[in-house]
Formats: sequence, structure tokens, C-alpha cells
Amino acid sequence: MMNATLKYDAFARMMQTNPDRLDNFYCVTGDELLLRNETVDLIRQRCRDKLYNERISLVLEANGAWEKIQESLQNTSLFADLKILEITLPGGKPGRQGGPALIQLAEQLRGNGVDDVCVILSLPKLDKTTLNTKWAKAIWDSAVVIDTPTIAREHLPTWIKQRLALQNQRVDDETLSMIVDKVEGNLFAAHQEILKLGLMYPEGFIDAQAIYQAVHDVARYDVFQLTNATLAGDAKRAVRILNGLQSEGEALPLVLALLTREIRTLYTLALARQQGREMTSLFKSLGIFGPRDRLIRASLERIQLKQLIGLIQHASDIDRLFKGFPVPGRLLDAWQELQRLVIKIAQPNAL
Repeated sequence: MMNATLKYDAFARMMQTNPDRLDNFYCVTGDELLLRNETVDLIRQRCRDKLYNERISLVLEANGAWEKIQESLQNTSLFADLKILEITLPGGKPGRQGGPALIQLAEQLRGNGVDDVCVILSLPKLDKTTLNTKWAKAIWDSAVVIDTPTIAREHLPTWIKQRLALQNQRVDDETLSMIVDKVEGNLFAAHQEILKLGLMYPEGFIDAQAIYQAVHDVARYDVFQLTNATLAGDAKRAVRILNGLQSEGEALPLVLALLTREIRTLYTLALARQQGREMTSLFKSLGIFGPRDRLIRASLERIQLKQLIGLIQHASDIDRLFKGFPVPGRLLDAWQELQRLVIKIAQPNAL
């Protein structure tokens, strides 16, 4: 039976309210490297407070030197009885050698076979298949597992306000939105920009002009953020994301393929609705659930069936443009034409 996984903020509160607690095995998981590092720092500092003065750091991939774990556990120092063993697994896949090594480690720590070491394992968020492997189950049975979240855009304003408050600084809501636009998708860089504000400006209120001058545009986007913004009808945000993807070197065919998939899904649903078919089961058969369900339904209310037919043709024309074939009535630049497509999906009557 797996131990309960602690959320990032719950773990921080537990450490604060239990200053004497220190377990011998921690597993920090999540895709936000900044939050993982901060959690490891918190555990490391608790170890320092408890006189764990020696630190060993291992970064291991599937083909790594996994024997170093046991070497690190067995080696004793003349100068420090207590040590911290930090193991980072960047890819989250230990491979054939690493899996048994992690199982052995978990069994040793669970059985209190090692009492002079605090082990901190850091790895990205694991998918369901990996969580069901023997090595993952062994770790989850033995360690205090801390799940660090991914900070979605809708939660980013609160996160930024909290970080500014730690510096006794604040901004108004409009300025906060500007910061979000500049740092979205790049939490580590966002953290650096906020620290910079603490160095550049005194405590208290920071106005929009100061933020505009100080905070660099470090936002990073992915294609799924583009499709979500487009389906949500937020043309301004969708265009900003598209421009960001282009500047980051994202492949146009990938962007176009995902947008085309959404257009064809909308067409299938719009046609089925016009024919009087039962929609709930169709949504389920197409694998449309959760937040995407709401976005798709909102798009169906916004875009008519005949407009969707035009969008399919538009996407096909962009594909031809990318391959070097001019299309009458279209711009010569495929990225510019893709921007027009994004706007037409988000706001069908805008162009």
C-alpha cells in the first residue's frame, strides 16, 4: 500500500509546524524544476539544522553508475557521521540497472538498515504506467513523497503576488496581468525576474511603468496552450502564443496539425448536432473530457458549420503554402496565414 503523497504547500506547512521532524527518505516529484529545487532546499536545510554536514550528489540516467548509491551509503567519513545523499533522476526512467538499485535503496531505508543518511530523490512527474512499476511502488511505500505542482496560467497571478509579498512588494491587477504575459510558461525565469524587482525597487507599491522597464519577456509556450486559447475565443492571447512559438523555432506543421485536428473535431460535432445525433456519447467516443469539453462546447456555440468547412480549407491552403505552393487569395508567408486562421477560429467574424 502506497503512502499518501503530500502536496507542495502541505509539506512546507508540515516542516514549519514540526521543526524536529526529519525522515530518512524523501522523494520530490514534479515538472516545475524551480519548485522541486526549493523543496529539496527545504529538506537540505532541515538536515543541516540536524548536523547532517556531509553532502553527496548523484545525477543518474538509465545507463548511469547506479552502484554509486550503495558506495555512498557504505562510505563513512572521518569528519561527519551524518550525511545527505541527493539523487536526481532527470528523465524519470532508471532503466534495467536503476530500477533494482532504487528498490534495494527503498528496502534498506524502510527497514532502518541505514540510520546515518537522509536520502532525497528528485525526479519529474511520473505517468500512470511508470507509477505502477516495481521501483516506483517501492519508493512510494518507503519515502515521504512530495508532489510539486505545475503552475497553470490561471494560478500564476496568485503565485506572483505571493512571491512579491515575500519581498514586501505589490502591484495592481493590471500590472499583474502584464507580468503574467511576460513570464508565462517559464517559472524559473519568472522567479529570477521577481527577485530582480526586489533588488531594483524598494518595498511597497511598484507601478506599471517600472514593471514594463524591469521585467523581460521570458514567456515560453507550447502548442496545447495555443489550441486552448484559440478554442477559448481569446484571439489576442492566441496570437501572442503563436508568435512566441514561431520565435522559439516550433515547427509549423506540428502547430497546423494540432489546430487542424481541433477544427475537424468541431466539424464532426457540429455536423452531428445538425443531424440531431446524441452528443454526450459522441463527446465520450472522441475522448473529450474535462476542461477541453468546456472549450469545445464554447467553440461550437461560436462557430457555425459552414464556417468550419471554410476553416478546414484554410488549413489545407496553409499546408500548401508551407510546401512552397502559392494559393490565390492567401498571403505568401505561411506563419502570417496561420495567424489569420487562429484569429478566425477564436473570433469567426473578425476577418
